[in-house]
Amino acid sequence: MPQRPSLVRSALLLGLGLWCSAAAQAAPAVSLAGVLGGKALLVVDGAPPKGVAPGQTHQGVKVVSVSRDAVVVDINGTSSTLRLGESPVNVGGSGAGRRIVLKGDSRGHFVNQGMINGRIMQFMVDTGATTVSIGRPDAERMGLKYQGGQVVNMNTANGVTQGWRMRLDSVRIGDVEVLNVDAIITPQAMPYVLLGNSFLGQFQMTRTNDQMVLEKR
Repeated sequence: MPQRPSLVRSALLLGLGLWCSAAAQAAPAVSLAGVLGGKALLVVDGAPPKGVAPGQTHQGVKVVSVSRDAVVVDINGTSSTLRLGESPVNVGGSGAGRRIVLKGDSRGHFVNQGMINGRIMQFMVDTGATTVSIGRPDAERMGLKYQGGQVVNMNTANGVTQGWRMRLDSVRIGDVEVLNVDAIITPQAMPYVLLGNSFLGQFQMTRTNDQMVLEKR
């Protein structure tokens, strides 16, 4: 029995709506190639650099402000800062991804940008750390209310010092998000947020040469 045109049209519109919804959730990977004449040279999803002035939008990425070596952009309503030489930032989207691919640097360290409670941070994988570890200056910059966490004693090169244990609402790399992640706030500053096993333990980890793949369990 032939289908009514109205039913076929409704099905097509529903399918198109679902596709558009999924496409809207996808977030571009963006990096800063340089700054030229007040414009940010943006690399979006690996395409050639494009000069974008403040207030302009390129492939869903709006440039908010431009300085000598950094650019503030808005992606899907989320603000982030791009700096020269850093890995691509991928923000927005559903956070429902299941696979992270990391590439080691010349020293064998796996460093990548991600987000903690919606704020952009620089991570370094540390399989020997029990939890995610954050230096106090970074915690304050993110607005983490660590003072309300559990006080813990920490052994350092300078002796025993005080830290704070707390739970992060969200830790995210690319489109992969883990909720309610245990963390330790250390009193001293650190160059990176150490991505310990309170996050890594949620994944099956494989490493081949300079590539690490994390598959969500």
